[in-house]
Amino acid sequence: MIADAPNVVLDARDIVKELGQGAGKVRALKGVSLQLNAGELTLLMGPSGSGKTTLLSILGCILTPTEGTLTIAQEPTAGLGPEGLAALRRRHIGFIFQSYNLFPTLTAEENVRLALDVRGERGSEATVCAQRALQQVGLRHKLKSYPANMSGGEQQRVAVARALAGSPSVMLADEPTAALDSENGVAVMQLLSEIAKDKSRAVLAVTHDPRTIPFANRILRIEDGLIVGEERRAEGVETVHELARNRKRKANA
Repeated sequence: MIADAPNVVLDARDIVKELGQGAGKVRALKGVSLQLNAGELTLLMGPSGSGKTTLLSILGCILTPTEGTLTIAQEPTAGLGPEGLAALRRRHIGFIFQSYNLFPTLTAEENVRLALDVRGERGSEATVCAQRALQQVGLRHKLKSYPANMSGGEQQRVAVARALAGSPSVMLADEPTAALDSENGVAVMQLLSEIAKDKSRAVLAVTHDPRTIPFANRILRIEDGLIVGEERRAEGVETVHELARNRKRKANA
């Protein structure tokens, strides 16, 4: 049993997921329990076929578990049908995809506003919200730019802004640096680590990229459908990014 804590935003307990039918049935997840805490960036790492993507889909209310319970922002998912899960997902989950998933015919601002439109947020307030999210990821100057006129790193930051605009309780990122070069990958992880400091939000990134490790508060290791290890940065110990940032501040003081 996982102990309850006041900063827990997502609580998954004894999650089992079976895929396929009959003789072809496989148990992709074999009893996974985890919590995501507000104010933390957690990495989920493991080899291909370990269950990372299946677990991410369950935590994001895209798949339902065969067994186990999931609670997000104190709302249990048990008993919810597809519409109920979709509504909970819209309220509490922000997704960041490896392939950006931007609409090529829409500007950066319009791509972000589209996500708000799905949540029922429209008009001038949605415009302000989209612009604020793009400013937060450093793309205020790209409001009217189309994806074709942005670098891969900029497109991924638009995707982060789109996930951020709805003020989700949980942000889930699927291999957010896999399509990026080293410089842009580091920039995106710096951004996610800053976003994760919000005490009302938890961030989980599924990744196999070792470049992401220095930015994490916690690393979960998954193999064969089970969490097999957890590493946590000691309280008060700065990440590599925080150390570099603080050195720069001191140098400029």
